[in-house]
Amino acid sequence: MSDFASYPSLVDRHVFITGGATGIGASLVEHFAHQGSRVSFVDIDDASGNALSAALAGARHRPQFLPCDVTDLDALRAAIATCGPIGVLVNNAANDVRHRFSTTSAEEFDRNIAVNLRHQYFATQAVREGMRACGGGSVICLGSTGWMKKNAGYPIYATAKAAVLGLVNGLARELGKERIRINALVPGWVITPKQRELWLDAEGEAEIASKQCLPGHLMAEDIARAALFLAADDSRMCTGQQFIVDGGWV
Repeated sequence: MSDFASYPSLVDRHVFITGGATGIGASLVEHFAHQGSRVSFVDIDDASGNALSAALAGARHRPQFLPCDVTDLDALRAAIATCGPIGVLVNNAANDVRHRFSTTSAEEFDRNIAVNLRHQYFATQAVREGMRACGGGSVICLGSTGWMKKNAGYPIYATAKAAVLGLVNGLARELGKERIRINALVPGWVITPKQRELWLDAEGEAEIASKQCLPGHLMAEDIARAALFLAADDSRMCTGQQFIVDGGWV
């Protein structure tokens, strides 16, 4: 981490991260903890969440893991309420499970929207009062370039991730009056352990090599470092924007 930026404004700032136990979320937890932030994070993966918290016990503030299913809005609101005022909200939780348009049920549609979009709206609603009382804050909503590429195989996920931009644009002016910034952080194909295990094959490697402007794999830490900037005071005049981190693919 010494080769990258440190943000004094993030020291002791309370950061709440959804879906923080694995993948991009775990990297977010780690990077904010190393900045000296007070991190609280939720996830349905108890084992990984507890293990991550323990692994970062030596940080300035040991991250607080709160088991929670973000599709249970009452549980999500309760988790946020136990944390006190939050200065940074990172709406990260998502699931890009593959599904077929031809066989999608209404129940499947609702479940997919709940895990990929709905919680972002209501988590933002839940932190607003505390941010306003503290004089402002930063909300970072994770999108995806998957819908921009017109990828097949996850139409509901693509719908939800496209809607993240609408959410950001729809709230930027209202929240901005309270010095609350809201932006979309939009990753490309991030090679997490899950992606490597399920979908990265020789064909995928060839596609990365041909489509990305920059060589190599896009990693979770690349997304986390962009989130640090959007959370810190350095980005104090950035709101209602999308920040794409994809190696130059789209």
